[in-house]
Amino acid sequence: MKNTLPRFGLITLAFSALVFIIQSVTLIITGLLFMALYHFGFIAVHNIWTPLIVMALFSLILGTIISLFFSKRPLRPINAIIDGLNKLAKGDYEARIDLGKLHSAKELTNSFNTLATELQNTEMLRSDFVNNFSHEFKTPIVSISGFANLLQKVDLPDDQRREYLQIIAEEANRLADMATSVMNLTKIENQSILTDVKTYNLSEQLRTCILLLEKRWSAKQLVFEADFAEQQITANEELLKQMWINLIDNAIKFADPGGTVKVSIEQQDSRCAVSICNTGPRIPEEEQKRIFQKFYQSDVSHSGEGIGLGLSIVKKIANLHNANISVDSNDQSTTFTVKFQGGDCPYLEKR
Repeated sequence: MKNTLPRFGLITLAFSALVFIIQSVTLIITGLLFMALYHFGFIAVHNIWTPLIVMALFSLILGTIISLFFSKRPLRPINAIIDGLNKLAKGDYEARIDLGKLHSAKELTNSFNTLATELQNTEMLRSDFVNNFSHEFKTPIVSISGFANLLQKVDLPDDQRREYLQIIAEEANRLADMATSVMNLTKIENQSILTDVKTYNLSEQLRTCILLLEKRWSAKQLVFEADFAEQQITANEELLKQMWINLIDNAIKFADPGGTVKVSIEQQDSRCAVSICNTGPRIPEEEQKRIFQKFYQSDVSHSGEGIGLGLSIVKKIANLHNANISVDSNDQSTTFTVKFQGGDCPYLEKR
């Protein structure tokens, strides 16, 4: 795209030169024609300005007609681009263009169509998110309202009262988690500079995150492996805590019942890396490319456990820390790895 635009600038310049040449040629032809007619006595001139004015007007009209005729082809791709952009601006994300088989035209065609495809995918994800979020948000509200009405019964047994109160508390927490995810993503997206950086114990932070989610992994009877040395890291503590919780929670969600989740800190290619691995089904390769997109959920069977923002938040936090995040999935396990940049990892050092 960057190389294509200058080429179309050259096309515009060439077209301007073509118009100038056409005007000049028509002026010369008109002059020669006038001289020929005068020479053979077909016209008589009594005022020198008369033929000059006639020549100028005739060349202007003829040059304009010829220029308009020749301008259709070079301006066709520009008109196609403008038409395509207007369609995108109106929300028609199915708009595509075809500028021909020239190399520069192919590049611009591919760039435009890729942009349109990404906008279409984003719009589809946004639409799905609105529908899913509306459904997920409405469900706990209906539950809270229903059980609150039941609690108003005077003759309700104490054990049922406690059960209904517990359900209301769980659904309220679920609502709070969804709202927090949306607010966290909005906050992180608006942040371009990493602030509140300090040095702290990364190993202790990971162990704390695992304990915070103990209720979830205990319910699935998962085995946690977290055997790593004490490490210090210089980063935003709150943001990384949020990233580890999202990754560990994701591993718990998709791990097979009775399976294993392993958290490790190691050096990879002279860079420090934190890996979170869970035993469970493989993530298809085409889905691996999209799991970090907002609102995307690779497994619809787990859609009730989230709204598809967790990994998008993880990606944003990793970018703020100049770190790469990758996923490696096979038939036995899936591993998410956060690799910090730098030769000897300036963010991480052994205690």
